[in-house]
Amino acid sequence: MGKTRVISKGYRHGTRDKYSKKYRTKGRPGLARYLVNFKRGDYVDIVADPSIQKGLPYSFYHGRTGIVFNVNRNALGVEMTKIVGNRQLRKRIHVRIEHVRKSRCNEAFLQRVKENDKKKAQAKKEGKSIVCKRVPEGPKEMKTVTAEADDVEVLAPLPFVENYF
Repeated sequence: MGKTRVISKGYRHGTRDKYSKKYRTKGRPGLARYLVNFKRGDYVDIVADPSIQKGLPYSFYHGRTGIVFNVNRNALGVEMTKIVGNRQLRKRIHVRIEHVRKSRCNEAFLQRVKENDKKKAQAKKEGKSIVCKRVPEGPKEMKTVTAEADDVEVLAPLPFVENYF
């Protein structure tokens, strides 16, 4: 008889669950989504909003993080890397603002930079030099375990006995 169903090869194929919105978040996006200011160099997460079909990125880019390289009136140019085979390609796509949100991947780094600047300023006042590099945790300290002869219990395996019934 053969296949009775058509294998979908459209632009949004295989996105039934990926593009579905969560409970009580359906409908158009709020006004706050449009009032965010983006600048070149910002880290952004591409999260496709299925209620807006215009400027919808291809499903591969859903959930990816990139860097803004261009800002237009309605859209952002986002640059990211894509692994194809054994190489990394730099991909540049334009995505409407509804499908983009600011990324929080950089927060810990920026916070560490601020703390290091404060430490450097404090050290400069005191006339000291400070090292701001993160040092990996080394091996743990040596410990010596002591035991009395009465506490030591030697365990030995039982001899193997073959059973032929």
